[in-house]
Amino acid sequence: MDALPEVSVVIPTRFRPELVTRAVRSALTQTVGNIEVIVVVDGPDPATSEALALITDARLRVVVLPQSGGAPNARNIGVREARAPWTALLDDDDEWLAHKLEVQLGAARDAGVAMPVVASRLINRTPRADSVMPRRLPEPGEPVSEYLTVRRGLFYGDGFIQTSTIMAPTALLRREPFTVGLRRMQELDWVLRAVSHDDVELVIAAQALVVFHQDENRPRITLSSPWEGQLEWVQRSRHLVTPRAYAALVMSVISSMAAPTRSARVFAMLLRDARRHGRPGAIDYLTFLQIWLIPPKLRHNLRDLVLGRRREQRDGVAGPAGGELRGPAPAERSGELAHDGVRA
Repeated sequence: MDALPEVSVVIPTRFRPELVTRAVRSALTQTVGNIEVIVVVDGPDPATSEALALITDARLRVVVLPQSGGAPNARNIGVREARAPWTALLDDDDEWLAHKLEVQLGAARDAGVAMPVVASRLINRTPRADSVMPRRLPEPGEPVSEYLTVRRGLFYGDGFIQTSTIMAPTALLRREPFTVGLRRMQELDWVLRAVSHDDVELVIAAQALVVFHQDENRPRITLSSPWEGQLEWVQRSRHLVTPRAYAALVMSVISSMAAPTRSARVFAMLLRDARRHGRPGAIDYLTFLQIWLIPPKLRHNLRDLVLGRRREQRDGVAGPAGGELRGPAPAERSGELAHDGVRA
């Protein structure tokens, strides 16, 4: 029998053969060679199966599902197929830098807990420019829920996590699978549940190890997901977050989804919920008001202007801070927290 791999890479995909091929090749060219790459094709997709068949590396396995069940379900199936003690997740439209797994395995060895969840910074790539996220790493003792949700600026957040950065013990991903049916904030949901265990800790490598591609012309399902379902998730997850983080989620993330309704009833309901179950700070009230009162396009332009000035000030003194590359604020794509509450 073949020796067990050190890391299993799980890539869910559907109807994007060119993109998933790029993702697979970035995994197979890692400096850590003892890996397996499991691509889970989310339903019959002959074009993707044919494209993957052209990759002759024996470390690649392809699992084709009989019907589509969504990305969280495909990830869970890939994790069940994994043979390695570590599983790293990769979205089909992203790619890794060659030393990604090497750095993360080193960080895992240095972690002081039995089951570290190891993430990293990433290069956020749009047709306009590149930037590095997250802007800062968690501070000692800072609750994970607050790091990922609470803003320090009116138009942007500092904390961030994205699927393609995550490497975790396979046993943990089986113990806490991704929530099937959750359309947004899938990473946040999983991380909050994972770190609720005493033997789990979130570790974020300071290096940018992932290229997070954002094709602004590609349809994104999370842009059209209903805010009501996400509010229900936040309410169900209240036990996983601090009151400060709960207020930030409702007044920033959920409000950015609900504001297009222009409903005074929804405005009042969200404000009441955040005050009743959370502990809003001044920045939360200001964020809440600007989300509801300033039109989205103008708000995004103001955000880009503010962030652009911050970059110019940094570059004029000591170059890009934290390795940040010049460019406007990133567009929105997936289910993670960022500038306007969530990543698309």
